[in-house]
Amino acid sequence: MGAYVIRRLLLIIPTLFLVTILVFLIIRLIPGDVIDLMMSQNMFETMRGREVNAEAIRHRLGIDEPIYTQYGKWIAGAVHGDLGNSMWTDRPVSEELATRLPISLELGVLGIIVGLVIAVPVGVYSGIRQDTIGDYLGRSFAILCIAVPNFWIATLVIVLPSIWWHWTPALQYISLAADPWGNFRQFILPSAVLGMALSGFTMRMTRTMMLEVLRQDYIRTAWAKGLKERLIIIRHAMKNALIPVISIAALQIPVLIGGEVIIEQIFSLPGIGRYFLDAIANRDYTIVSGINLVVATVVLANNLFTDLTYGFLDPRVHYR
Repeated sequence: MGAYVIRRLLLIIPTLFLVTILVFLIIRLIPGDVIDLMMSQNMFETMRGREVNAEAIRHRLGIDEPIYTQYGKWIAGAVHGDLGNSMWTDRPVSEELATRLPISLELGVLGIIVGLVIAVPVGVYSGIRQDTIGDYLGRSFAILCIAVPNFWIATLVIVLPSIWWHWTPALQYISLAADPWGNFRQFILPSAVLGMALSGFTMRMTRTMMLEVLRQDYIRTAWAKGLKERLIIIRHAMKNALIPVISIAALQIPVLIGGEVIIEQIFSLPGIGRYFLDAIANRDYTIVSGINLVVATVVLANNLFTDLTYGFLDPRVHYR
């Protein structure tokens, strides 16, 4: 186990290196230049009381150097925890991420919890009660969660209550440290919207795996021994059926991050998704590269954690 974990951790390093190179290059290939945007918005019209041109701004930001030199300086700072400064506000990216990342993690964790709380019980029930009314309702609900876009639901959640009851969710961020209950109430709706979007695929996978496991010989043996249904489902069937479900839930982490960009924008949550969207619109290369590094690290760490979870659920899985 220890050797396997060390190998996987060592593989993360070259993977992150390649990902950062690709993003560092791709963001600069997007039509439009950060200098053009600044000049069009009358940014940096003067510098210390004198007129400046685009080349002076480019030199001040350090983007007049060769691309490999820019990357070398950025990655050298990133290794020491310095992700550079925003090209627009000159604020350290690492400090901004330290403030915004907990908000996105809270939203993501709550969304996953809501999704699993919805998907696993409904999927298990549909599997053990195949072709009943409850099964048909559960499958229909799963298809509804897959088909309906989460941004459409989020918009309705804000618009309809304001029309019918003159009530809207809190659009000013409430800190968890300042008001835990107010923070929880603010995150209920966005996390529920995210959870519904994630639960559809997980629900269908749970049902499929339950049907497959319930047809196995050891389950028939358990029934023949006279064990109670609850014991058979929880102790024998669910543990094996949930292994592929964990894989599906883990694969949804990148999708979850993309969904957070929209949800944070709609619910005015100052997380990294909204920060990332603004950075792309402003061609703020430093912010985009920094967020990409953090998100890639989280996704790779999540993949490793998911693989290690298999060994806990299935004793037949061994790591060498």
